Amino acid sequence: MEIKIHPIILSLTILFVFSCTPSKEEQRQLTRKERAELKRQDSLALKVAVMPTLDCLPIFVAKECHLYEHFNVDVRLRRFNSQMDCDTALIGGSVEGGMTDLFRKKRIENKGVALDVATSTNGSWQLISNRVARLKKLSQMGDKMVAMSRYSATDYLTDYAFKNVKTTDPVFRIQINDVNLRLRMLTNNEMDAAWLAEPQATVARIQNYPVLMDSKKENISLGVIVFRKKSINNQYRQNQVHKFINAYNLACDSINKYGLEHYSSIISQYCSVDENIVPSIPKIKFSHADKPKYGDFELTENK
Repeated sequence: MEIKIHPIILSLTILFVFSCTPSKEEQRQLTRKERAELKRQDSLALKVAVMPTLDCLPIFVAKECHLYEHFNVDVRLRRFNSQMDCDTALIGGSVEGGMTDLFRKKRIENKGVALDVATSTNGSWQLISNRVARLKKLSQMGDKMVAMSRYSATDYLTDYAFKNVKTTDPVFRIQINDVNLRLRMLTNNEMDAAWLAEPQATVARIQNYPVLMDSKKENISLGVIVFRKKSINNQYRQNQVHKFINAYNLACDSINKYGLEHYSSIISQYCSVDENIVPSIPKIKFSHADKPKYGDFELTENK
């Protein structure tokens, strides 16, 4: 049966549809408003620079398990593959806080950016050598290349490792800032040795790459989470940092209780490693937020 629509009703329907459709200008204004609102929200959030390493795991767990939301604080992670990039974000002020080490902290402050240490971390580094080159002792590293970052914990640890070691030739320090690239260059036989944090160190060890030195065994703890003093100089920001620390501590408790394997998917997601390597990572105890030991601070003064 043919259905006929009265011309007046049809005209009114078309007029209604067009009157309810936003114009292009209105759509542009809406988009601008949305962008402005997103920018405003981001400016108010606490932004933290992180790396794909296990010393950041409590931060990742707090994010993925909604612990920041539990404490009613908007924390946004800025993910970088190198410590240098984290530090650049801190210096430029695009983040309020971030992961670094005591040597980098000192260098940043020498550039005029005052930092407050929120906590030390359990970050550690291992000097792992190339298995193809059969380098099993520090004394064999003469005329060899070590991947590290300048003016950082790994730079200091290179000094420390070879301080009392005689090599036939100098050891060459090659600046490779990207921690994942550093691992790839070692396993692709482009580097003779590299300073690796977890979980990258475990990836190398399970492929039988020898460990020449472990900073944890030397009782050297240099990793820290810092915040720009200028960025947290008001009650609003200080309250955010306080809630960030509460969430951080809660995440540490959860990791210690359930173990690393419970958070395999988070480690894989943030550290770009296969979940299958997580059971091989040495057991790590994550401590509540606390200031670094005086002795660790002292190391930077003597550098």
